[in-house]
Amino acid sequence: MKLRLFILTLFITTLGFAQSKGTISGVITDKDSNNETLPFANVNVKGTKVNATTDIDGKYSISIAPGDYIVQFSFVGYEPKDVPVKVTAGAKIEMNQALSSGAYALKDVVVTTTVNRQKETALLLEQKNAVEIKQAIGAQELSRKGVSDVATAVTKTTGITKQEGSGNIFVRGLGDRYNSTTMNGLPIPSNDPTKKNLNLDIFSTDIVEYISIDKVYSGKFYGDFAGGNVDIVSKEHKGKNYLKLELGSKVNTNALKVDNFSLLKGYGNLGFTNRSIPSNPLTQYNYQTNQLENKTPVATSFNISGGASFNAGDEGKISVFATISHDNEFTSKSNGSTKGSVSGTGVANKNFNSYTDISYNTNSTGLFNLGYKINTNNKINFNSLFINTSSLSKKEYTGFFVDGGDDGNALIRRNEYQKNNLLINQLLGEHTFNETSKFHWGLSYNTIKGDTPDRITNTLNKVANGYTLLSRSAGNNNRYFQSLKEDEAAANLSYDYKFKKDKEGEFKGKFTFGYSGRLKNRNFKATQFNFKSDNAHLSDIVDPNNLDLFYNQTNLNNNYFKIITFRGDQFEPTALDPQFYDGEQSINAAFINTEYKFNKLVAVFSLRGEQISQKITWNTQLYPVTQSSKLNKTAFLPSAILKYELAEKQNLRLGLSKTYTLPQFKERAPFLYEEITQVYIGNKDLYASDDYNLDLKWEFFPKDEELISVTAFGKYIQNPMNEITINSSTNDISYVNTGDYGYVTGAEVEYRKLLLNIDTENSKKLSAGVNLSYLYSNQELNSEKVKKETDFEVDFTNKKGKFTGASNVLFNADLSFFNEWNEKKNNLTSTLAYSYFSDRVYAIGTLQRGDIVDKAFGTLDFIAKSKLGEKLGLNFMVKNILNPTINQVQENLNGDINLLSYKKGLTASISINYQF
Repeated sequence: MKLRLFILTLFITTLGFAQSKGTISGVITDKDSNNETLPFANVNVKGTKVNATTDIDGKYSISIAPGDYIVQFSFVGYEPKDVPVKVTAGAKIEMNQALSSGAYALKDVVVTTTVNRQKETALLLEQKNAVEIKQAIGAQELSRKGVSDVATAVTKTTGITKQEGSGNIFVRGLGDRYNSTTMNGLPIPSNDPTKKNLNLDIFSTDIVEYISIDKVYSGKFYGDFAGGNVDIVSKEHKGKNYLKLELGSKVNTNALKVDNFSLLKGYGNLGFTNRSIPSNPLTQYNYQTNQLENKTPVATSFNISGGASFNAGDEGKISVFATISHDNEFTSKSNGSTKGSVSGTGVANKNFNSYTDISYNTNSTGLFNLGYKINTNNKINFNSLFINTSSLSKKEYTGFFVDGGDDGNALIRRNEYQKNNLLINQLLGEHTFNETSKFHWGLSYNTIKGDTPDRITNTLNKVANGYTLLSRSAGNNNRYFQSLKEDEAAANLSYDYKFKKDKEGEFKGKFTFGYSGRLKNRNFKATQFNFKSDNAHLSDIVDPNNLDLFYNQTNLNNNYFKIITFRGDQFEPTALDPQFYDGEQSINAAFINTEYKFNKLVAVFSLRGEQISQKITWNTQLYPVTQSSKLNKTAFLPSAILKYELAEKQNLRLGLSKTYTLPQFKERAPFLYEEITQVYIGNKDLYASDDYNLDLKWEFFPKDEELISVTAFGKYIQNPMNEITINSSTNDISYVNTGDYGYVTGAEVEYRKLLLNIDTENSKKLSAGVNLSYLYSNQELNSEKVKKETDFEVDFTNKKGKFTGASNVLFNADLSFFNEWNEKKNNLTSTLAYSYFSDRVYAIGTLQRGDIVDKAFGTLDFIAKSKLGEKLGLNFMVKNILNPTINQVQENLNGDINLLSYKKGLTASISINYQF
C-alpha cells in the first residue's frame, strides 16, 4: 500500500513539475530582407542557461519555469533585440521577432551563404553548424579578393588549383575527370568536348550568391566524385528594390606592347558571329576572307542588375532578380618558345624558338531568377541562365619541325574563332508539410552549343625574298569546322522526415529518401578541308597577311591547289561526310540518408545505388566505318560523416565513402584532336575507376570572423585513368587505365584572423587569411596492363609516378584593410592576395622520356574597392603583379628540356558603379 502511494505521489509530482514549465516558441526573420526566415539565429534567456538556435526555417522552441524574463534575439552582424516576457505554468507563448542590421550593418554586403545570409561571417557560422565537411566562398569575399570568374574563385579555397590557360581545376591534385560541377544542386554540361566539366572561367561572379565546395562525398551527390563537387548557387533577390549600373575598362601590358594586334576580319566585337561550312567547299572557293585587321587592345565591360519583390496575397511574396553583362579582354603571351615530340635524349621533332599567342575574348551573360514564396511552408524558384563566350586568337610558331622548315625558318600560323553558348533552365521547389516532413524537388533542361567555325592553319617557309607555302603534308594548310551540341535533362527529388525530439523540443534524427536522374545526349562532328598545293607553285612568294591572293577561285580553277578531306576529293561521294561521334548517357540513382544526434556527436550514414549506361557511336578518320561501344555499371556507394563537438567552438569531423570515376565521351571516342605541338586520341577501351575516400578534419572558430582548421585526407583509386604518350610515330597522347592502383594522401591547414577591429562610429578592420596544402600521390604504371586491355602499345619510363595535376604544395594568402569615414557613408577595402603552386605533372613519360611538368609559380594581385556615398562605387585592380615566367618542361634523365615558356603580363582594370 505504501509502495502504491509512493508511486502515485511521485507521478503527481512529476506531472506537476512538467506542467509547471511554460514554452516559448516562434520564428526569427530578417527585416532587411523582407522578413525572410533567419536560420542559426540565437535565442537567449538572460540570467539563465536557457538558450536555443533557430533551425533552417528560422524556428525555435524553449521550455522554462514560470517567471518574468528578458529574451534576447541575436545574429552575427545584426542588432540584438531584448524582449520582456512573463511565463506561467503550462503556457504556450508565441514570440516572433524581426532583426535588422541597424548600426551593426557591414558595408558592401553582397555575400549570400548556403542559408541565404548576406555576410561573410555567416558562411563560417553555417560551416560550423553543418554536418557535412565543406567550404564555401561568397560574393563578398569574391569581391574583396577581386575575383571575376568562378574558376579563379574556387582556387581561393584550400587545396584547389587552376590549370594555366584554362578554367579547369584540380581538387587535391585530382583533375577534371575526378570532379563535378552543379548549379543549385543540379548538374550542368561541359562547353568543351575535351572536358567533363564546364569551363568555370565563363561563369561571372556577378551571378553568384556563393560557391560551395564539397570535397567529402555524401549520398546526395552523383557517385562520379573523387576530387570534389563545385556547386554554384545563383543570385536570388533579397532586401530592398534596386537597379545598379557598372562600367569598366582594363588593359594588359603584354597586349599593349604588341605592335600590330591583328586578328581575322569579320567577327565583330560582341562574340555572336556564326559561321558554317560554305557551299560547294571542294570545287568553289566560297570561304571567308583570310585577311587580318588591327584592334586597339583596350577592353571594356558593362553590367546592369536589379531586383525587386512584392507581396502576393496575405502570405505570398514574389521576388525578381535579373542581370545582363558583357565584358571583353585582350591577352598576349610574350617572350615565348615551345617544343613538341621530344625524345628521351632531348631531340625535338618540333622546336619553335619563337611562340606568340594573342587573343580577343568576350563573355555575355544574362540571368533571370523568379522566386515565389507561396507561404512560410511552400516556395518555388525558376532560374534561367544564358552565357555566350567567344575567343578570336592568333598563334604563331617560328622555327623547325620534321615535316618542313628544316632550316629553322618555318612559320605556322593558326587563326581560330571559338564560340560557345550555354542555356540553363531550372525549376526548384521546397514544401514543408509539418514540423517533421519536408519535400525538395528540382528539374533542369540544359543545352550547350560549342562551335569552332573556320579555324585556319597555314604553314610557310621564310626565304630570301619573302615566304612560300609548305605543303609536304596535305594537312599543313587547312580550314577546320567543328560543332558540338549537347542536351541534358536532370531531376532531383528528396523527402526529409524528422523524428525523436529531445527535452528541448529539437529533433534528434532525420531520414532522407531521394532520387536523382540525368539523361545526356551529345552530337559532335568535324570536317577539315586540306589545301594541297601543286608542286609547281610551292616556290610562289605569298603574303602571310593576305593569303587570299593565293587561295582564291582563280587559282583553284588553275589547279594551283586543290581542296580535299580525309575521305577524298570532289570525286569521292562521301568526301563531305563529317567525322562524328555521338554520346548517350543515363544515370538513375536512389539514396537514403540517416542523420542522428547523440548529444555532442552527429552521424550521417548514406547508401546510394546507381545504374549507369554510356554508349559511344563514331565514324572518324581512325575508324571510317560506323562503330559503337557500350559501358554499363551498377554502383553501390556507402558513405558516413561524423561530427563531434569537442567544445562550443571546436568540431572534429570524419568522412568515409566509396565513389567511382567515369570516363568521358571524348576520352572514349577514337577521334583525332590536333594541336600544333600535340595530338590527342580517344580510347574506346577506357573504363571506370573505383575510389575509396577518407577525411579527418579539426576546426576551431575563435571569433565570428576567425577560423583555424586542419584536415588530413587520403584516397585509394583502383584502375586510375591518366593521360599518357602512346607508342606512335607522332607521339600521340591518349587516355588509359595506367595501373591497378593509385593513392593520394595529404593535409590542409586554413587560418583566418581578424588582426584589428575598431567598431566605433567609423569602423576599421584588418584581416588576414592563409591556407596551405601538402599532397603526396603515387600510382602503379603497368605497360603490360595497357597492352592487354587496349589496342595501344605503351612503354612507361617509370614503374610508379605521381598523378597528373598533383602539386605537392598549394598556398593562398590575403591581407585586407577596411576603413570607413564620413559616418559610414564612405569606405575603402584594400586587399593583397597571393597564390602559389609547386611543380605538377602534366603528362606521364614513356619510351625513356621524362614526365612533362608544369613548373611552380606564384601570382600576386592588388584590389581596391571604394564606396563614395550612398550610391556610387569605384573599383581598381592590378593582377599578376609579379608577372612570372610560366614554364613547362620534360624531366629527362639527362636534364630538363624546356617545352613551353611565356609571360602573361600585368592586367590593370578600373570600374565605376551606381545604384539607383
